[in-house]
Amino acid sequence: QVQLVESGGGLVQAGASLRLSCAQSGRTFSKNVMGWFRQTPGKEREFVSCITWGSGNTYYSDSVKGRFAISTNNAKNTVYLQMNSLKPEDTAVYYCAASDRFTPLATAYGYWGQGTQVTVSS
Repeated sequence: QVQLVESGGGLVQAGASLRLSCAQSGRTFSKNVMGWFRQTPGKEREFVSCITWGSGNTYYSDSVKGRFAISTNNAKNTVYLQMNSLKPEDTAVYYCAASDRFTPLATAYGYWGQGTQVTVSS
């Protein structure tokens, strides 16, 4: 059973930075893909970024490209999302998820964390 636990959310002003963490446990993950998604009330879950544990391949949505950076720490079984130059429209609950596919499709991710709130004030 894969378990994902996010942390690092909070309330910041526009232009600030935050780093989200997602600790994975419960299974080997050498070929897994880790993704970050976000969701606001009344909207579908939106893809943010994903990364492969092994090769470190990354992929970003256009809305965060150049501002956010995804990375992994294999020794800590943790994936990070460094968020810079935050904007009010980045406000959402951020979820990490695990998949065996390198894809932005939320339906391909079978394991999800509980989410962490990020609020960016103007």
